[in-house]
Amino acid sequence: MRHLLRAAVLAALLAQGAFAHAEVDLDATVPVGPQVKVGHLTNGLTYYIQRNTRPEHRLELRLVVKAGSVLEDDDQQGLAHFLEHMAFNGSTHFRKHELVSYLQSIGVKFGADLNAATGADQTIYMLPVPTERKEYVEQAFTVLEDWAHGLSLNDADIDKERPIVLEELRMRKGVGERLQKAMLPKLLNGSRYADRLPGGKEDIIRSFKPDTLRRFYRDWYRPDLMAVVVVGDIDPLDAEQLVRTHFAALANPEHERERRYPEIPPLAGTEALVVTDKELTTSAVELHYPVRFAPDPGTYGSYREKLVQGMFGAMLSLRLAELSQQATPPFMGARAGVTNVSPRYKGYVASAALGAGGSRPALAALLQEQQRLRQYGFTAPELERVRKSMLHGLERGYNERSTTRSTAYVDEYIRNFLAGEEIPGIEAEYKVAQELLPGIGLEELNAYARKTIPADSGKLVTFIGGEPKDTPAPNGAGLLAEVSAAEHATVTAHEEKAVASELMARPARPGSIVEESQDKQLGLTRLTLSNGVKVILKPTDFQKDQVVLSAMRYGGQHLFDEKDIVNARMASAVVSSMGLKDFAPLDLQKILAGKSASVGVGMGAYTDNVSGRSGSSEADLETMFQMLWLRFDGARRDESLYQSFMGKQQEMLRNRLAMPEARFSDVQVEALYNGHPYEPRAMTLADVDKVSLDRSLAIFRQRFASAKGMTFVLVGDFDVARIKPLLTAYLGTLPTPDLPVAYRDVGLRTARGVVRKEVLAGAEQKSTVALTFSGPAAWSPSENLRMTALMEIMNLRIVDVLREKLGLIYSGRIGGGVARIPYQHYSISAAFPTGPENVDKVVAALFGEIERIKAQGPEQADLDKFKQSWRQSHQRALRENGYWLSGLEGTLMDGTDPARLLSVSAEVDALNVADVQKAAQRYFDMNNYVQVVLKPEGQAAAKVASTH
Repeated sequence: MRHLLRAAVLAALLAQGAFAHAEVDLDATVPVGPQVKVGHLTNGLTYYIQRNTRPEHRLELRLVVKAGSVLEDDDQQGLAHFLEHMAFNGSTHFRKHELVSYLQSIGVKFGADLNAATGADQTIYMLPVPTERKEYVEQAFTVLEDWAHGLSLNDADIDKERPIVLEELRMRKGVGERLQKAMLPKLLNGSRYADRLPGGKEDIIRSFKPDTLRRFYRDWYRPDLMAVVVVGDIDPLDAEQLVRTHFAALANPEHERERRYPEIPPLAGTEALVVTDKELTTSAVELHYPVRFAPDPGTYGSYREKLVQGMFGAMLSLRLAELSQQATPPFMGARAGVTNVSPRYKGYVASAALGAGGSRPALAALLQEQQRLRQYGFTAPELERVRKSMLHGLERGYNERSTTRSTAYVDEYIRNFLAGEEIPGIEAEYKVAQELLPGIGLEELNAYARKTIPADSGKLVTFIGGEPKDTPAPNGAGLLAEVSAAEHATVTAHEEKAVASELMARPARPGSIVEESQDKQLGLTRLTLSNGVKVILKPTDFQKDQVVLSAMRYGGQHLFDEKDIVNARMASAVVSSMGLKDFAPLDLQKILAGKSASVGVGMGAYTDNVSGRSGSSEADLETMFQMLWLRFDGARRDESLYQSFMGKQQEMLRNRLAMPEARFSDVQVEALYNGHPYEPRAMTLADVDKVSLDRSLAIFRQRFASAKGMTFVLVGDFDVARIKPLLTAYLGTLPTPDLPVAYRDVGLRTARGVVRKEVLAGAEQKSTVALTFSGPAAWSPSENLRMTALMEIMNLRIVDVLREKLGLIYSGRIGGGVARIPYQHYSISAAFPTGPENVDKVVAALFGEIERIKAQGPEQADLDKFKQSWRQSHQRALRENGYWLSGLEGTLMDGTDPARLLSVSAEVDALNVADVQKAAQRYFDMNNYVQVVLKPEGQAAAKVASTH
């Protein structure tokens, strides 16, 4: 507890301004921490090595190349990304398809684990591998070496990959891509970053000569632009030797091309840009201030500036959030802060999602808040809260240092290589932050704000919106006039509202523990409290400073009549929007500054649900229990916040059907449930008029005025003896009057027979095929396991056949399960983005694989791949709090033996080909499925208008 007490004392002293600026040499380079070995080979390759056993028996490997789309020649646009694809299609040690198949055989999933990503400045290859066998690790380094300089890149394999890359580009088409292409040239002021997007040009991808791709590989995949990151359950000396063995012989080209980073020129003056698109469902305005050249030198001074930048952004965002919660807010939501435009440029951006009033009130609110900040600055209470929050965040990182997952370290080292981010280690960072934070005062923050958003600077003002018929989009001149009016408005100082220092006092008369038992096999303590509430405790050391909570009982939305279903579905969101007990949401946020605690309460279709999360300190735990207790003590009623919330719902739904995916989803639901009054459809604009504040509150209070029938499961970093007083004080005093704790079967069933629907929506030439198989089934945990095996094996076949062999899709998955309530049934859903011309081919190929597995069963190799992947995932899950929380909750709801959480691996080992084949025959009923296909309705492009 020493570091907790130290932090509490420090926070108190900070509030009193008791510290002077610590003596830190801001020009000094932040040294690399002892947790990681950073080295360089003579050829220029950089490597990072760290031993970390969270999770155990797993190693995270990355090959990072400082080469992305900005380095492409005119005839190579899209080939940096294409090259990433080719890394999985043949190399020195792996023929085409061999690499993916081998990695699947050792439990590495393609896409979920094995993957890569291409950006403007970099390409990153991701390879997590198990470490149980030495050969797995050695082979993994061979894979990285092949990626670095051993790709085959033969003509036939390149041609085979073209349709897959084109399908990926097709999948990404839509309103987002159109907006990006319309806006980036102006946002980046003609920089090369705007015309070298990673997707490239389709005509080049279709027709480039193979040597054009090989030229990019030769020029830019070289050791002086590479880093190998090795973090996980491995001896660092062994890892370093493997790096040297596999990468020391790599040579740089004799005539190296200079690796340049594009510049982003400053704007000449204030400009306006209007972009509209008929598929946009919401509108927004943005203020883009000039970017500045700001490479990270890795010094204490640059680290301190990041602290200032974070404090500035947090305080400004909270002010904007206050504006969004007015009864008639100027915008639905807003955010502002300094963003990284590229690894070497930063810029300030403020944006707002528009409400019914349009751009004028939103721009006025953004600009006037900035003007208020320039004139009057932040307040002392704002600074105190953000200091507490930042210190607490660093403290949590410090507390969790022994259980931090390898992927977190990997991401940090990648940022160090690409952008120079400091990597001192959390111990040193925590210490430095404690020294630096006291010296960051209001005067400095206010000066930073004035510098960051200067009053006399040119900027780009953008409007992004749909094409409504009733309210036309503003033109550029109109936007500039709105900006000018707002910038010259008179503003007053920010008024800081006083808030309480705590949520509540601890109940004077706690409950008691009337029954206690132990389950030593599972490490559980079971309690029954004097009010009838039950508790299951599982203390763990999986994640330091983390406690998770859950409770569930049968009940839910379907207990209410058809006329009340909209209010039942909205009840939890309505209540949450108005805060907690006596505190509005933003008041609550201020009270919780410097604490880690959250609670969610809501209803599913058939259940009432409670969830929570906190740090492991007594203060955090007590805060979580207080929030939970207050949720059961009555819902807060605030007409103003309710109107604000419902107004935002109305605006979000107003143009929802402009989105092709929304229309597609609606038709799927309609086809599956035939318009049943309880069908799980999306909310519509007409539904908004059916929502009643008082009825929603009544429904919420009806279900959450009592904790009867609830068993609270707590998993995480806590001591059973020390947590008991909190349990008796809060859970033991929850009200438990009688209420129904059973679900109601309202007769909601899926359609029978073969149902086919087609939806025409969207401007792009892209389609989606959605298939659903469903019906009655005998439920059991073992049957659900067989279904899981069937789905994963089918996904292996989908990748192998529909993607790799036929080139019909880039991605697509099938998933399913067997459920017990409200009746025993199964459901399988599949979705495949593809081209309109390939819809029938995709369906035929999928049905062909279904018939094959029904007739012949899966190949033993595919079953073995599933088992290996499942074992490794399960092994990791057994060391995760979330797995135990959901697993224990599930056994409570289903009435099954929780010991199965430990024994289920034996069931997986016993699965055979016949088990999966029978499951396929049982669940893939070709006389009973729903097929919905999305096809385009026409062509349209984003419209752009600019005013200088």
